[in-house]
Amino acid sequence: MPRNSGAGYGCPHRDPSMLDSRETPQESRQDTSVGTSQEKSKTRAFHQPSSLTDGPLSKESLNHALEFSVPEKVHKAHWDAPEEALWTTRADGHVRLRVDPSCPQFPYTVHRMFYEALDKYGDLNALGFKHQDKWEHISYSQYYLLARRAAKGFLKLGLERAHSVAILGFNSPEWFFSAVGTVFAGGIITGIYTTSSPEACQYIAHDCRANVIVVDTQKQLEKILKIWKQLPHLKAVVIYKEPPPNKMTNVYTMEEFMELGNEVPEEALDAIIDTQQPNQCCVLVYTSGTTGNPKGVMLSQDNITWTARYGSQAGDIQPAEVQQEVVVSYLPLSHIAAQIYDLWTGIQWGAQVCFAEPDALKGSLVNTLREVEPTSHMGVPRVWEKIMERIQEAAAQSGFIRRKMLLWAMSVTLEQNLTCAGSNLKPFTTRLADYLVLAKVRQALGFAKCQKNFYGAAPMTAETQHFFLGLNIRLYAGYGLSETSGPHFMSSPYNYRLYSSGKVVPGCRVKLVNQDAEGIGEICLWGRTIFMGYLNMEDKTCEAIDEEGWLHTGDAGRLDADGFLYITGRLKELIITAGGENVPPLPIEEAVKMELPIISNAMLIGDQRKFLSMLLTLKCTLDPDTSDPTDNLTEQAVEFCQRVGSRATTVSEIVGKKDEAVYQAIEEGIRRVNINAAARPYHIQKWAILERDFSISGGELGPTMKLKRLTVLEKYKDIIDSFYQEQKM
Repeated sequence: MPRNSGAGYGCPHRDPSMLDSRETPQESRQDTSVGTSQEKSKTRAFHQPSSLTDGPLSKESLNHALEFSVPEKVHKAHWDAPEEALWTTRADGHVRLRVDPSCPQFPYTVHRMFYEALDKYGDLNALGFKHQDKWEHISYSQYYLLARRAAKGFLKLGLERAHSVAILGFNSPEWFFSAVGTVFAGGIITGIYTTSSPEACQYIAHDCRANVIVVDTQKQLEKILKIWKQLPHLKAVVIYKEPPPNKMTNVYTMEEFMELGNEVPEEALDAIIDTQQPNQCCVLVYTSGTTGNPKGVMLSQDNITWTARYGSQAGDIQPAEVQQEVVVSYLPLSHIAAQIYDLWTGIQWGAQVCFAEPDALKGSLVNTLREVEPTSHMGVPRVWEKIMERIQEAAAQSGFIRRKMLLWAMSVTLEQNLTCAGSNLKPFTTRLADYLVLAKVRQALGFAKCQKNFYGAAPMTAETQHFFLGLNIRLYAGYGLSETSGPHFMSSPYNYRLYSSGKVVPGCRVKLVNQDAEGIGEICLWGRTIFMGYLNMEDKTCEAIDEEGWLHTGDAGRLDADGFLYITGRLKELIITAGGENVPPLPIEEAVKMELPIISNAMLIGDQRKFLSMLLTLKCTLDPDTSDPTDNLTEQAVEFCQRVGSRATTVSEIVGKKDEAVYQAIEEGIRRVNINAAARPYHIQKWAILERDFSISGGELGPTMKLKRLTVLEKYKDIIDSFYQEQKM
């Protein structure tokens, strides 16, 4: 059968156990939100905390909006289209949803999710932000009205169906209601990393056919002005944190933009909302492009609403009726992890989302955490590592007794958490250590009320996990990709195993293909989380999704007898030596970092080579303004140097002078790693310390701190070649 361009009709993507979308089980609960929302809205009053909510946000305006935005009574038929394809590459395409007995939940749209949240959580605080050094809040009712006004503003600016609104700015209420407003208006929300170059912005804005770009600062506005002529679909830019330097055609402040929305009737917006279907695209997440151009991952309304509900349940996120979750939003919303956790899950369960300052990752995050005291927190591994390093530096500068007390408390707590992980019965010494020392440390970090701490997006070292276990902070892993709308596996207080990525989210499936003798195979995933396809990339989509609709992740892993997943690396990163040995780099790199606490990054090399070698970087402090690595060693690294007999305090002292004590200690550490290796082909025979740690600005790390191995191989080619040239002599 010839393949229909842009949709998955060429492959019979049909799982034998899967219901056709026209055989959907009946919805499990009646739609009772219409009358109750309107009745409650009559008694709601609004506090307008700042200019952000200036304008018609009265109870009358909410009543007026609700007169038209009745939940999708007729929408139940809308998604029931005769699509037979599980994927598409068209922005205006539709897909057949993976509704089957394992996940029979009725599909619904983003607007319906918000409307039902409005009924339950309308008076609760939804968004918290700093205004003139004071925390102010926006309720869910205000949030909904702001999203509607933004939607009407986008329509007034000419947003076309299945075209994008791109947002280039730090996390803020404006990011949130612009994103929700885009979906309400029938558009597709596309986040762009704030660190992106003008060229990267141009690629994404052109690929997603952005009609409007929302930016936060003049710096980001300048990027768009440079490339505007190369963006044929771009009609307007909205700036929300700073005014433009001067009046420009088709450049609007947020206030001007929201006023434009008042010119569009509520009926016009609701006519668009009424046509929306759960199986159409509403979010584009661009992969970080560690190999080639970024790919636009198309996520449907069902991807978003299903994952926001069931993915978060697997992580034990509570609805506000039980306990209102409080979270701090600071990770890039252009990444699926932050977007699903902060934005969409927040709406689903009525969480309060408080926005950190733009310099959060440069040091201010802890201040925000102390002020907000979140109940749930997520960070990529590098964020947790920076918190660890900050504690270690503070401990190193404290008095002898305080330091000894901390080490004692962490030691007894770590031992308890490693040996009796599932027990709630703590020995007296462990409870005493927590009361006297650790509770105060958690309070100083802002984690006094935090019941769930998550990480994802990259592997975490055992050293970091042990450190936080010593503070009585369990770090719960999740596993997923942009292509799975975020979490497909989750850990929680009830599903936890050290070093694992948790269990599959109920309603989702996993299988391992091409398993080796140790049970390690490629991780393949199936369920309502699976994306629609890559925008305009049919070949890449067919590579990722097989004929039965399974997503091939390219990640290698194993499942234990209880269903916990352990990631062992990327298939593409597997090193195949000249002797034909298959060597996964991650376990060896992890072992080196565990053995040598001075090491920041370790990258194994050896593909098509006769032996393995390694590039190393040292732990150094970061510039507070740029977050770039400096020449100064961290306190932990200085301690290591002193322990082995070196007085070095900078990277250049060690590398430039080839500090004998440090080099000898590293050689011995690598020797210990080699002794524990499975076989001789797994031994590291050559290594070098680089003059600068890996960084985003240096190109070695992507926006989520993932190692860009191909870039490292190219950038340090001469050093790598020297390992093997010497061998030939």
